[in-house]
Amino acid sequence: MAVVTTTLAYGTVHYWALAVFALSAAGLICLWCVDGLVLRSVLISRNPLQLPLLGMILLGLFQLLPFRSPDNAGVSLVPAKSLSLDPYATRLVLVQVAALLIYFAATLIFTDMPRRLRTLVRTIIIFGFFLAMFGLTQSFTSDGTRVYWFRQLAQSTAFGPFINRHHFAGYMEMTVALPLGLLFSGAIDRYKRPLYAFAAAMMGMALIMTNSRGGIISLGVEILFLVAIAGPGLKSGERKPRSQRIRSALLRAGLAFGLIVVLIGGTFAIGGGDVFTRLLGTASASDPTTGRSHFWNVTLDIIKAYPVIGSGLGSFSVIYTRYDTRNGYLRLEQAHNDYLQTLADGGLVGGALGFGFILILFHRGFARRETDDKFRRGVATGALAGCFAVLVHSFFDFTLHTTANALLFLILAALATLDSRVDQGSTHRVRRIHSRSRSGELKTSKPPPALEEAKPA
Repeated sequence: MAVVTTTLAYGTVHYWALAVFALSAAGLICLWCVDGLVLRSVLISRNPLQLPLLGMILLGLFQLLPFRSPDNAGVSLVPAKSLSLDPYATRLVLVQVAALLIYFAATLIFTDMPRRLRTLVRTIIIFGFFLAMFGLTQSFTSDGTRVYWFRQLAQSTAFGPFINRHHFAGYMEMTVALPLGLLFSGAIDRYKRPLYAFAAAMMGMALIMTNSRGGIISLGVEILFLVAIAGPGLKSGERKPRSQRIRSALLRAGLAFGLIVVLIGGTFAIGGGDVFTRLLGTASASDPTTGRSHFWNVTLDIIKAYPVIGSGLGSFSVIYTRYDTRNGYLRLEQAHNDYLQTLADGGLVGGALGFGFILILFHRGFARRETDDKFRRGVATGALAGCFAVLVHSFFDFTLHTTANALLFLILAALATLDSRVDQGSTHRVRRIHSRSRSGELKTSKPPPALEEAKPA
Protein backbone atom coordinates (compact mmCIF):
# COMPACT_ATOMS: atom_id res chain seq x y z
CA MET A 1 0.00 0.00 0.00
CA ALA A 2 2.82 2.44 0.81
CA VAL A 3 4.25 1.92 -2.68
CA VAL A 4 0.97 3.13 -4.19
CA THR A 5 0.17 5.98 -1.80
CA THR A 6 3.65 7.53 -1.78
CA THR A 7 3.64 7.56 -5.57
CA LEU A 8 0.18 9.03 -6.05
CA ALA A 9 0.90 11.78 -3.48
CA TYR A 10 3.14 13.59 -6.01
CA GLY A 11 5.95 11.17 -5.15
CA THR A 12 5.79 12.29 -1.49
CA VAL A 13 7.98 15.38 -1.76
CA HIS A 14 5.79 17.89 0.09
CA TYR A 15 5.83 18.40 3.83
CA TRP A 16 2.28 17.17 4.33
CA ALA A 17 2.99 13.99 2.36
CA LEU A 18 6.26 13.40 4.23
CA ALA A 19 4.39 13.84 7.53
CA VAL A 20 1.78 11.26 6.52
CA PHE A 21 4.55 8.89 5.41
CA ALA A 22 6.40 9.28 8.71
CA LEU A 23 3.18 8.72 10.69
CA SER A 24 2.46 5.58 8.68
CA ALA A 25 5.94 4.30 9.52
CA ALA A 26 5.27 5.02 13.19
CA GLY A 27 1.98 3.14 12.90
CA LEU A 28 3.83 0.22 11.35
CA ILE A 29 6.15 0.14 14.36
CA CYS A 30 3.11 0.07 16.67
CA LEU A 31 1.60 -2.86 14.78
CA TRP A 32 4.97 -4.55 14.86
CA CYS A 33 5.07 -4.21 18.65
CA VAL A 34 1.50 -5.49 19.00
CA ASP A 35 2.45 -8.51 16.91
CA GLY A 36 5.40 -9.09 19.22
CA LEU A 37 3.25 -8.81 22.33
CA VAL A 38 0.68 -11.26 21.01
CA LEU A 39 3.27 -13.82 19.90
CA ARG A 40 5.71 -12.95 22.70
CA SER A 41 8.63 -12.51 20.31
CA VAL A 42 9.64 -9.74 17.94
CA LEU A 43 11.29 -10.58 14.68
CA ILE A 44 14.25 -8.51 13.53
CA SER A 45 16.15 -8.80 10.29
CA ARG A 46 19.88 -9.41 10.23
CA ASN A 47 20.29 -8.32 6.63
CA PRO A 48 23.48 -6.17 6.55
CA LEU A 49 21.91 -3.80 4.03
CA GLN A 50 20.26 -2.08 6.98
CA LEU A 51 23.60 -1.11 8.48
CA PRO A 52 24.46 1.68 5.99
CA LEU A 53 21.03 3.21 6.58
CA LEU A 54 21.56 3.07 10.33
CA GLY A 55 24.99 4.60 9.77
CA MET A 56 23.41 7.44 7.81
CA ILE A 57 21.07 8.15 10.70
CA LEU A 58 23.96 8.18 13.16
CA LEU A 59 25.90 10.51 10.85
CA GLY A 60 22.96 12.93 10.74
CA LEU A 61 22.62 12.87 14.52
CA PHE A 62 26.32 13.60 14.87
CA GLN A 63 25.99 16.53 12.45
CA LEU A 64 23.36 18.03 14.76
CA LEU A 65 25.80 18.29 17.66
CA PRO A 66 26.65 21.94 18.60
CA PHE A 67 30.37 21.78 17.82
CA ARG A 68 30.57 24.69 15.38
CA SER A 69 30.17 28.38 16.01
CA PRO A 70 28.38 30.63 13.51
CA ASP A 71 31.61 32.53 12.87
CA ASN A 72 33.54 29.61 11.45
CA ALA A 73 30.61 28.02 9.65
CA GLY A 74 31.45 29.96 6.51
CA VAL A 75 27.88 31.18 6.10
CA SER A 76 26.93 34.31 7.98
CA LEU A 77 23.22 33.50 7.75
CA VAL A 78 23.54 30.30 9.76
CA PRO A 79 22.38 30.99 13.36
CA ALA A 80 22.88 27.43 14.58
CA LYS A 81 26.04 26.06 16.13
CA SER A 82 25.54 22.52 14.85
CA LEU A 83 27.97 20.83 12.48
CA SER A 84 25.19 20.83 9.91
CA LEU A 85 24.81 24.15 8.15
CA ASP A 86 21.07 23.55 7.93
CA PRO A 87 20.01 21.60 11.04
CA TYR A 88 16.32 21.88 10.18
CA ALA A 89 16.85 20.18 6.82
CA THR A 90 19.05 17.56 8.48
CA ARG A 91 16.29 16.71 10.94
CA LEU A 92 13.84 16.35 8.06
CA VAL A 93 16.22 14.01 6.24
CA LEU A 94 16.65 11.94 9.40
CA VAL A 95 12.89 11.50 9.73
CA GLN A 96 12.66 10.50 6.07
CA VAL A 97 15.53 8.00 6.27
CA ALA A 98 14.17 6.52 9.51
CA ALA A 99 10.75 5.99 7.92
CA LEU A 100 12.33 4.39 4.85
CA LEU A 101 14.40 2.11 7.08
CA ILE A 102 11.27 0.96 8.92
CA TYR A 103 9.54 -0.02 5.68
CA PHE A 104 12.73 -1.64 4.41
CA ALA A 105 13.11 -3.74 7.57
CA ALA A 106 9.43 -4.72 7.46
CA THR A 107 9.80 -5.91 3.87
CA LEU A 108 12.81 -8.03 4.83
CA ILE A 109 10.97 -9.61 7.76
CA PHE A 110 7.41 -10.13 6.61
CA THR A 111 8.12 -11.23 3.04
CA ASP A 112 8.86 -14.64 4.45
CA MET A 113 7.16 -17.12 2.11
CA PRO A 114 6.78 -17.67 -1.66
CA ARG A 115 3.15 -16.53 -1.68
CA ARG A 116 3.98 -13.16 -0.17
CA LEU A 117 6.90 -12.72 -2.54
CA ARG A 118 4.66 -13.34 -5.56
CA THR A 119 1.98 -11.01 -4.20
CA LEU A 120 4.45 -8.18 -3.67
CA VAL A 121 6.08 -8.63 -7.09
CA ARG A 122 2.77 -8.77 -8.94
CA THR A 123 1.48 -5.73 -7.07
CA ILE A 124 4.48 -3.69 -8.19
CA ILE A 125 4.15 -4.88 -11.80
CA ILE A 126 0.40 -4.22 -11.99
CA PHE A 127 0.74 -0.81 -10.35
CA GLY A 128 3.64 0.07 -12.65
CA PHE A 129 1.53 -0.82 -15.69
CA PHE A 130 -1.44 1.31 -14.62
CA LEU A 131 0.91 4.14 -13.64
CA ALA A 132 2.45 4.02 -17.12
CA MET A 133 -1.01 4.14 -18.71
CA PHE A 134 -1.97 7.08 -16.52
CA GLY A 135 1.23 8.93 -17.40
CA LEU A 136 0.72 8.37 -21.13
CA THR A 137 -2.91 9.47 -20.93
CA GLN A 138 -2.01 12.64 -19.05
CA SER A 139 0.81 13.44 -21.50
CA PHE A 140 -1.63 13.26 -24.44
CA THR A 141 -4.34 15.35 -22.77
CA SER A 142 -2.18 17.96 -21.03
CA ASP A 143 0.64 20.30 -21.96
CA GLY A 144 3.05 18.89 -19.36
CA THR A 145 2.58 21.75 -16.89
CA ARG A 146 -0.26 20.18 -14.91
CA VAL A 147 -0.41 17.26 -12.49
CA TYR A 148 -3.72 15.38 -12.32
CA TRP A 149 -4.97 17.93 -14.86
CA PHE A 150 -5.66 20.58 -12.21
CA ARG A 151 -2.39 21.51 -10.44
CA GLN A 152 -0.47 24.06 -12.49
CA LEU A 153 3.34 23.97 -12.35
CA ALA A 154 5.55 26.95 -13.06
CA GLN A 155 9.13 25.67 -13.06
CA SER A 156 9.06 21.96 -13.94
CA THR A 157 7.61 19.50 -16.44
CA ALA A 158 5.27 16.95 -14.93
CA PHE A 159 4.61 13.39 -15.99
CA GLY A 160 2.05 11.19 -14.31
CA PRO A 161 1.72 12.03 -10.61
CA PHE A 162 5.34 13.26 -10.43
CA ILE A 163 6.17 16.94 -10.53
CA ASN A 164 9.49 16.15 -12.23
CA ARG A 165 9.39 14.00 -15.38
CA HIS A 166 12.87 12.61 -14.64
CA HIS A 167 11.58 11.11 -11.41
CA PHE A 168 8.76 9.37 -13.26
CA ALA A 169 11.39 7.94 -15.62
CA GLY A 170 13.38 6.71 -12.63
CA TYR A 171 10.27 5.05 -11.21
CA MET A 172 9.56 3.28 -14.50
CA GLU A 173 13.14 1.99 -14.59
CA MET A 174 12.43 0.06 -11.41
CA THR A 175 8.91 -1.19 -12.16
CA VAL A 176 9.80 -2.40 -15.67
CA ALA A 177 12.79 -4.31 -14.30
CA LEU A 178 10.68 -6.96 -12.57
CA PRO A 179 8.74 -8.24 -15.63
CA LEU A 180 11.90 -8.00 -17.73
CA GLY A 181 13.89 -9.95 -15.15
CA LEU A 182 11.26 -12.69 -15.10
CA LEU A 183 11.12 -12.82 -18.91
CA PHE A 184 14.88 -12.81 -19.45
CA SER A 185 15.29 -15.53 -16.81
CA GLY A 186 12.63 -17.77 -18.33
CA ALA A 187 10.69 -17.75 -15.07
CA ILE A 188 7.24 -17.14 -16.59
CA ASP A 189 4.92 -19.77 -18.00
CA ARG A 190 4.62 -19.61 -21.77
CA TYR A 191 0.99 -18.53 -21.81
CA LYS A 192 1.71 -15.64 -19.38
CA ARG A 193 4.66 -14.21 -21.28
CA PRO A 194 2.61 -11.96 -23.62
CA LEU A 195 0.98 -10.27 -20.60
CA TYR A 196 4.32 -9.57 -18.92
CA ALA A 197 5.85 -8.44 -22.21
CA PHE A 198 2.94 -6.07 -22.90
CA ALA A 199 3.18 -4.57 -19.40
CA ALA A 200 6.94 -4.09 -19.78
CA ALA A 201 6.50 -2.51 -23.21
CA MET A 202 3.97 0.03 -21.93
CA MET A 203 6.24 0.97 -19.01
CA GLY A 204 9.20 1.35 -21.36
CA MET A 205 7.24 3.52 -23.78
CA ALA A 206 5.99 5.72 -20.94
CA LEU A 207 9.61 6.15 -19.83
CA ILE A 208 10.70 7.18 -23.32
CA MET A 209 7.80 9.62 -23.60
CA THR A 210 9.18 11.57 -20.65
CA ASN A 211 12.03 12.75 -22.92
CA SER A 212 14.44 12.14 -20.05
CA ARG A 213 17.84 11.46 -21.56
CA GLY A 214 19.13 10.05 -18.28
CA GLY A 215 16.10 7.78 -18.08
CA ILE A 216 16.51 6.46 -21.62
CA ILE A 217 20.23 5.85 -21.11
CA SER A 218 19.45 3.99 -17.89
CA LEU A 219 16.80 1.88 -19.64
CA GLY A 220 19.34 0.89 -22.29
CA VAL A 221 21.90 0.02 -19.61
CA GLU A 222 19.25 -1.97 -17.76
CA ILE A 223 18.54 -4.11 -20.83
CA LEU A 224 22.25 -4.72 -21.37
CA PHE A 225 22.57 -5.70 -17.71
CA LEU A 226 19.82 -8.28 -18.12
CA VAL A 227 21.41 -9.67 -21.27
CA ALA A 228 24.69 -10.07 -19.40
CA ILE A 229 23.51 -11.71 -16.17
CA ALA A 230 20.10 -13.27 -16.80
CA GLY A 231 19.64 -16.89 -17.70
CA PRO A 232 19.03 -20.22 -16.00
CA GLY A 233 20.66 -20.55 -12.61
CA LEU A 234 23.14 -23.23 -11.66
CA LYS A 235 23.63 -25.35 -8.63
CA SER A 236 26.81 -24.94 -6.64
CA GLY A 237 29.76 -26.26 -8.64
CA GLU A 238 27.65 -26.92 -11.74
CA ARG A 239 28.74 -25.63 -15.13
CA LYS A 240 26.66 -25.62 -18.31
CA PRO A 241 28.12 -26.76 -21.64
CA ARG A 242 29.56 -23.94 -23.70
CA SER A 243 27.12 -24.47 -26.57
CA GLN A 244 24.17 -24.19 -24.20
CA ARG A 245 25.57 -21.01 -22.66
CA ILE A 246 26.07 -19.46 -26.10
CA ARG A 247 22.54 -20.42 -27.12
CA SER A 248 21.12 -18.88 -23.95
CA ALA A 249 23.08 -15.66 -24.49
CA LEU A 250 21.87 -15.42 -28.09
CA LEU A 251 18.29 -15.89 -26.99
CA ARG A 252 18.63 -13.10 -24.45
CA ALA A 253 20.26 -10.84 -27.05
CA GLY A 254 17.42 -11.57 -29.47
CA LEU A 255 14.85 -10.78 -26.79
CA ALA A 256 16.64 -7.51 -26.01
CA PHE A 257 16.75 -6.54 -29.69
CA GLY A 258 13.07 -7.32 -30.12
CA LEU A 259 12.24 -5.30 -27.02
CA ILE A 260 14.17 -2.27 -28.29
CA VAL A 261 12.42 -2.48 -31.68
CA VAL A 262 9.02 -2.69 -29.98
CA LEU A 263 9.81 0.26 -27.70
CA ILE A 264 11.04 2.50 -30.50
CA GLY A 265 8.24 1.49 -32.87
CA GLY A 266 5.57 1.77 -30.21
CA THR A 267 6.81 5.18 -29.11
CA PHE A 268 6.70 6.43 -32.69
CA ALA A 269 3.20 5.01 -33.08
CA ILE A 270 1.69 6.59 -29.97
CA GLY A 271 3.81 9.72 -29.75
CA GLY A 272 4.36 10.69 -33.36
CA GLY A 273 7.55 11.22 -35.32
CA ASP A 274 8.67 14.27 -33.33
CA VAL A 275 9.14 12.33 -30.07
CA PHE A 276 12.85 11.71 -30.50
CA THR A 277 13.29 15.10 -32.17
CA ARG A 278 12.04 16.76 -29.00
CA LEU A 279 14.32 14.51 -26.99
CA LEU A 280 17.42 15.54 -28.92
CA GLY A 281 16.31 19.16 -28.81
CA THR A 282 16.41 19.30 -25.02
CA ALA A 283 20.21 19.59 -25.11
CA SER A 284 21.92 22.88 -25.86
CA ALA A 285 24.87 22.82 -28.23
CA SER A 286 26.81 25.21 -26.00
CA ASP A 287 26.12 23.15 -22.86
CA PRO A 288 24.84 19.61 -23.51
CA THR A 289 24.70 19.00 -19.77
CA THR A 290 22.01 21.73 -19.43
CA GLY A 291 23.93 23.38 -16.60
CA ARG A 292 24.91 20.22 -14.75
CA SER A 293 28.62 20.67 -15.38
CA HIS A 294 28.52 23.97 -13.48
CA PHE A 295 26.48 22.42 -10.66
CA TRP A 296 28.98 19.58 -10.36
CA ASN A 297 31.99 21.90 -10.28
CA VAL A 298 30.43 23.91 -7.47
CA THR A 299 29.61 20.68 -5.63
CA LEU A 300 33.25 19.59 -5.91
CA ASP A 301 34.27 22.85 -4.21
CA ILE A 302 31.82 22.09 -1.39
CA ILE A 303 33.28 18.60 -1.00
CA LYS A 304 36.78 20.07 -0.73
CA ALA A 305 35.60 22.48 1.96
CA TYR A 306 33.83 19.82 4.05
CA PRO A 307 35.60 16.55 3.21
CA VAL A 308 35.08 14.37 6.30
CA ILE A 309 31.46 14.55 7.47
CA GLY A 310 30.10 16.99 4.89
CA SER A 311 28.11 20.16 5.31
CA GLY A 312 25.07 18.37 6.74
CA LEU A 313 22.38 16.09 5.35
CA GLY A 314 19.96 18.18 3.32
CA SER A 315 22.05 21.36 3.57
CA PHE A 316 23.05 21.54 -0.09
CA SER A 317 20.68 24.38 -1.01
CA VAL A 318 22.11 26.55 1.80
CA ILE A 319 25.79 26.00 1.07
CA TYR A 320 25.51 26.08 -2.72
CA THR A 321 25.06 29.85 -3.01
CA ARG A 322 28.31 30.50 -1.11
CA TYR A 323 30.43 28.54 -3.59
CA ASP A 324 28.50 29.44 -6.72
CA THR A 325 30.87 31.25 -9.11
CA ARG A 326 28.02 32.93 -10.93
CA ASN A 327 25.92 35.84 -9.71
CA GLY A 328 24.39 33.79 -6.90
CA TYR A 329 20.86 34.44 -8.13
CA LEU A 330 20.21 30.73 -8.67
CA ARG A 331 19.26 28.72 -5.57
CA LEU A 332 19.85 25.07 -6.39
CA GLU A 333 18.07 22.48 -4.26
CA GLN A 334 19.95 19.40 -5.51
CA ALA A 335 23.29 18.74 -7.23
CA HIS A 336 21.72 16.64 -10.04
CA ASN A 337 24.18 13.89 -9.13
CA ASP A 338 23.36 11.74 -6.11
CA TYR A 339 26.96 10.60 -5.68
CA LEU A 340 28.42 14.10 -5.54
CA GLN A 341 25.63 15.30 -3.27
CA THR A 342 26.18 12.37 -0.92
CA LEU A 343 29.82 13.42 -0.61
CA ALA A 344 28.85 17.08 -0.18
CA ASP A 345 26.21 16.39 2.49
CA GLY A 346 27.90 13.48 4.25
CA GLY A 347 31.58 13.76 3.33
CA LEU A 348 33.80 10.71 3.11
CA VAL A 349 31.76 9.06 5.86
CA GLY A 350 28.55 9.36 3.86
CA GLY A 351 30.32 8.24 0.69
CA ALA A 352 31.65 5.15 2.47
CA LEU A 353 28.16 4.29 3.73
CA GLY A 354 26.70 4.64 0.25
CA PHE A 355 29.46 2.56 -1.33
CA GLY A 356 29.01 -0.10 1.35
CA PHE A 357 25.29 -0.32 0.60
CA ILE A 358 25.92 -0.83 -3.12
CA LEU A 359 28.66 -3.40 -2.48
CA ILE A 360 26.51 -5.45 -0.09
CA LEU A 361 23.50 -5.21 -2.40
CA PHE A 362 25.17 -6.70 -5.46
CA HIS A 363 27.27 -9.21 -3.53
CA ARG A 364 24.25 -10.69 -1.78
CA GLY A 365 21.97 -10.20 -4.77
CA PHE A 366 24.14 -12.28 -7.08
CA ALA A 367 24.43 -14.94 -4.38
CA ARG A 368 20.62 -15.11 -4.04
CA ARG A 369 20.29 -15.73 -7.79
CA GLU A 370 21.85 -19.18 -7.37
CA THR A 371 18.65 -21.03 -6.62
CA ASP A 372 16.54 -23.75 -8.22
CA ASP A 373 13.40 -21.62 -7.87
CA LYS A 374 12.95 -19.96 -11.28
CA PHE A 375 10.58 -17.29 -10.03
CA ARG A 376 12.89 -16.36 -7.16
CA ARG A 377 15.84 -16.17 -9.54
CA GLY A 378 13.89 -13.99 -11.98
CA VAL A 379 12.81 -11.63 -9.19
CA ALA A 380 16.37 -11.28 -7.90
CA THR A 381 17.64 -10.65 -11.44
CA GLY A 382 15.00 -8.03 -12.17
CA ALA A 383 15.43 -6.33 -8.79
CA LEU A 384 19.19 -6.05 -9.31
CA ALA A 385 18.63 -4.68 -12.82
CA GLY A 386 16.21 -2.04 -11.52
CA CYS A 387 18.62 -0.97 -8.78
CA PHE A 388 21.48 -0.85 -11.29
CA ALA A 389 19.47 1.32 -13.70
CA VAL A 390 18.59 3.83 -10.97
CA LEU A 391 22.20 3.94 -9.80
CA VAL A 392 23.21 4.82 -13.36
CA HIS A 393 20.47 7.46 -13.56
CA SER A 394 21.77 8.93 -10.31
CA PHE A 395 24.82 10.20 -12.19
CA PHE A 396 22.57 12.68 -14.02
CA ASP A 397 19.64 13.39 -11.71
CA PHE A 398 18.42 13.08 -8.12
CA THR A 399 15.63 10.54 -8.50
CA LEU A 400 16.40 8.86 -5.16
CA HIS A 401 15.69 12.11 -3.32
CA THR A 402 12.02 11.50 -4.12
CA THR A 403 10.51 9.45 -1.31
CA ALA A 404 8.44 7.20 -3.59
CA ASN A 405 11.49 6.33 -5.68
CA ALA A 406 13.67 5.73 -2.62
CA LEU A 407 11.02 3.44 -1.10
CA LEU A 408 10.68 1.36 -4.27
CA PHE A 409 14.47 1.19 -4.59
CA LEU A 410 14.75 -0.23 -1.07
CA ILE A 411 11.95 -2.71 -1.74
CA LEU A 412 13.82 -3.91 -4.84
CA ALA A 413 16.98 -4.18 -2.74
CA ALA A 414 15.02 -6.32 -0.29
CA LEU A 415 13.64 -8.51 -3.10
CA ALA A 416 17.16 -9.04 -4.41
CA THR A 417 18.59 -10.10 -1.05
CA LEU A 418 15.80 -12.03 0.69
CA ASP A 419 16.93 -15.37 2.04
CA SER A 420 15.77 -18.86 1.09
CA ARG A 421 12.50 -18.56 3.03
CA VAL A 422 10.85 -17.22 -0.14
CA ASP A 423 12.06 -20.04 -2.39
CA GLN A 424 9.35 -22.35 -3.67
CA GLY A 425 9.41 -25.54 -1.66
CA SER A 426 11.69 -24.10 1.01
CA THR A 427 11.33 -25.54 4.50
CA HIS A 428 12.99 -22.56 6.20
CA ARG A 429 10.08 -20.76 7.78
CA VAL A 430 10.11 -18.43 10.75
CA ARG A 431 8.18 -20.05 13.57
CA ARG A 432 7.10 -18.21 16.68
CA ILE A 433 5.03 -20.86 18.38
CA HIS A 434 4.80 -20.80 22.16
CA SER A 435 3.94 -23.84 24.20
CA ARG A 436 4.01 -24.69 27.84
CA SER A 437 5.96 -27.63 29.17
CA ARG A 438 4.64 -29.96 31.81
CA SER A 439 6.28 -27.81 34.47
CA GLY A 440 4.35 -24.80 33.23
CA GLU A 441 7.40 -22.88 31.90
CA LEU A 442 6.98 -20.92 28.72
CA LYS A 443 9.07 -22.18 25.81
CA THR A 444 9.70 -20.43 22.52
CA SER A 445 10.59 -22.38 19.41
CA LYS A 446 13.75 -21.23 17.67
CA PRO A 447 14.24 -20.77 13.95
CA PRO A 448 16.40 -23.32 12.13
CA PRO A 449 20.17 -22.67 12.14
CA ALA A 450 20.17 -22.09 8.38
CA LEU A 451 17.93 -19.05 8.76
CA GLU A 452 19.91 -15.84 8.41
CA GLU A 453 17.54 -12.96 7.82
CA ALA A 454 15.02 -12.82 10.63
CA LYS A 455 15.37 -14.04 14.17
CA PRO A 456 13.23 -13.43 17.26
CA ALA A 457 14.56 -10.76 19.55
